Amino acid sequence: MLDPGAEDLPPIPGKRYFTIGEVGQLCAVKPHVLRYWEQEFPQLQPVKRRGNRRYYQRHEVELIRTIRRLLYIEGYTISGACNQLAAESSQT
Repeated sequence: MLDPGAEDLPPIPGKRYFTIGEVGQLCAVKPHVLRYWEQEFPQLQPVKRRGNRRYYQRHEVELIRTIRRLLYIEGYTISGACNQLAAESSQT
């Protein structure tokens, strides 16, 4: 999926796991926003280990970029973005 807001975002490195700080930089979203989105979007489930630290995989970074596009660029509400993501996942 082409992300119209992605041209100003850095490319995603070929790593297996990313910390919340790295994801924040890759997606231009602050860590507290990422933690909030974890509560609102059931699809967003980072691995938690070592003292409850979050580790995101590449597909989750891509999902966060999609959520960011829906909320910040296309103007969806959080519930609207949840519905849109659910509709997109049911089509694939």
